[in-house]
Amino acid sequence: MFNSKTLGRTDGLAARALAMAAYASLACAATLGVGAPAAAAYPEHQIKLIIPFAPGGGNDAVGRTIGKLLTESLGQPVVVENMVGAGGKIGVASGIRAKPDGYTLTLISNSYAVNASLYQLPFDPVKDMTPVGMIARGPFLVTTSSSIAANSLPQLIELAKARHGALSFASSGVGGISHLATELFMKDAGIKMTHVPYRGTGPAVMDTLAGRTDVFFSTPGAAMPYIKDGRLKALAQTLPETWSDMPSLPTVAQAGVPGYQVVIWYGLIAPKGLPQDVQQKLNQALNAAIVKPEVGRQLSMEGDQAAPGTPEQLRAQIETEIGVWQKVVSEAHIKVD
Repeated sequence: MFNSKTLGRTDGLAARALAMAAYASLACAATLGVGAPAAAAYPEHQIKLIIPFAPGGGNDAVGRTIGKLLTESLGQPVVVENMVGAGGKIGVASGIRAKPDGYTLTLISNSYAVNASLYQLPFDPVKDMTPVGMIARGPFLVTTSSSIAANSLPQLIELAKARHGALSFASSGVGGISHLATELFMKDAGIKMTHVPYRGTGPAVMDTLAGRTDVFFSTPGAAMPYIKDGRLKALAQTLPETWSDMPSLPTVAQAGVPGYQVVIWYGLIAPKGLPQDVQQKLNQALNAAIVKPEVGRQLSMEGDQAAPGTPEQLRAQIETEIGVWQKVVSEAHIKVD
């Protein structure tokens, strides 16, 4: 049975409960109010972009162009840091181990997937990163010196078979992407050639020009001047589709090696645990940047084209290539020092 004192106590308890609920609600609202602007305000200070290769190469040119345009679109400086060593592993490891707050990004390329097949890495190349997005993609050109008696890829394959491994192929280094792309080609075409590794693309191109090596899977930027003046022959390109810069040049698959494809690509990653809203903002800024005319001009110098897309498309590219190159490295018994 209720009386006036009981009602008074009940009213007092109810009032205190309501007051506590109101306080909790205000505290929650305050927390949300603090959190939302912080996420929306990203970035609040400068961002570091690690390029895990030396200044002056293709990775560096792409990274600096993207860094400049991300600076404009994000409203904070994107500062490039070249972190050189161990085939890109040192720079990538530093980027992956950084705090996952969006203030450290890392430029990657094919070597990111290749290194997973060649080395014992101190990180998992799929699980320990957050993909931001693809930047660009392009082909290798299957080139030969003008003195080689082959004017098409089928003729080159027949010549290689007839010479039983006596034809040589250049690469930019043991375990590099041009080396592995050629090993994959030989496997799929059923031929053998002798590997002659060089320290970089430049010397490999020059010795192929001079006829000291017979075949080189070259980046377009390095080969095109010599293709145009007739000193190198381009027999095919390695994309799965027509290459816009030379639409009459067949793909390797079209020229007699079904299913073969190798794509040169660049992408952007962040450490594992990057907040999804920051990932989305970076992806949107990257996609907006890479379709700008100045980026197109820079990429076309290397024979590449912009490749806007989703973070998951970059993740899928990495996962697929790791599987492909692990098989190539194993079957060709490739080892690096």
